[in-house]
Formats: sequence, C-alpha cells, structure tokens
Amino acid sequence: MQKLIYHIACSADGFIAHTDHTVQGFLFEGDHSTDYQESLKSDYSAVLMGRKTYEFGLQFGVTSPYPWLNQYMISESMESDPDPEVKLVKDDLVNFIHQLKKTESKSIYLCGGSMLSGFLLKAGLIDTLILKINPVIFGNGIPLFTGEAMSDVKLTLSGHKTYDNGVLLSTYQIN
Repeated sequence: MQKLIYHIACSADGFIAHTDHTVQGFLFEGDHSTDYQESLKSDYSAVLMGRKTYEFGLQFGVTSPYPWLNQYMISESMESDPDPEVKLVKDDLVNFIHQLKKTESKSIYLCGGSMLSGFLLKAGLIDTLILKINPVIFGNGIPLFTGEAMSDVKLTLSGHKTYDNGVLLSTYQIN
C-alpha cells in the first residue's frame, strides 16, 4: 500500500500562502528547489490537488501541472475534468484514496490545499508530512490545515535537512 504524502512549502509561522493566495516571500531557487523537483519525478506516481491549488496554476496558463504523474483534482463544485490529463474526483474521496493507495506504483503527492489537507488529516489518510519551511513570517494567511477541528495529531520526526538559503526540510510520520 502506497503512502499519501503532504509535501508542502510553508512560512516559518505555518502558512502555505497569503490570504490572497499569493506566495511572495517563499524561496523558489536553490538546492531545496532542485531536491523538490527531483523528488517529484522519483518518489511519486500520482498527485492530488484541491480546486484552489489547481486554479493557482491556471493564472499562469498551466492546465496539466504534473504531466508525468497521474493527476487528480478534488472538487465538489466542478462539473468535468479540467484538462484531459487531469481527472476530476467529486465523490467518495475517502474510498477513492484507499483505492489509489492500493493501485499506485509509488507514493501519492498531496500538493494542497489547506481544506483538502485538513479533511484528509482528520480522516487519517495522510501518512507523511514533508514541510519546506521558508525563512519568512507571513503573520496571517492560509494555514497548512483548515476545516473541522482536529484533535491532537502526533508526529514523529523522521528526517530533516537545512539548506544554505535558510529553508528547512522536515519530514514527519503521522502517528
């Protein structure tokens, strides 16, 4: 059974974007970015995206952001696949992910966003959390997880790496 990995950039105070969904302040160049790109190609066979995360790329004309992966966009409000290479998942998300974990050849990349990650964490479906903590404080914004209140979720640090530009990569197993 494959793992669902929430692999996400965040500010030092735990936000994945500003309230207007922009990401100014995150570092996009450096060894951390190269490592991230390499992991996308070697560690994953599928990607899950929330609708707002998917729409973030649309502003740049990107309709198939990860063409080498099986791409799934999660939305209850969209009516059809947004791109021939991106499958829309509207219903029975928990069962869909259980089946995906059984059929994918590698781990599943949870790209975002916070509502989707909050739902999946509460449902016990996220196995690993990889945080690319950027050396910036937003003060407010979109948090790592939103949605229904969660009880304490215990994490076990399983790896970390510090980059010269101040980005800290922390990997946690969810207990």
